[in-house]
Amino acid sequence: MNSVIRTIHRWTSLVFCLAVASIFAGMAVTTLPEWSYYLPLPPLFVLIPTGIYMFFVPYFNGRGSPVSAAKGSA
Repeated sequence: MNSVIRTIHRWTSLVFCLAVASIFAGMAVTTLPEWSYYLPLPPLFVLIPTGIYMFFVPYFNGRGSPVSAAKGSA
């Protein structure tokens, strides 16, 4: 499950970055219609829960806190 969420997050972030970059490129060329500024929102609504999930998984997987694991490896 974790690898599926990571893959979804990775590909969605690519779509989000392309949407934002295309808006900036389009603004340099011409005036864009109002609806085009909303194109990054659907990928963003996918990125938020998957990012929150990946942030909190280390705290709930039973291996201890990520802070103590990072201190132990030094």
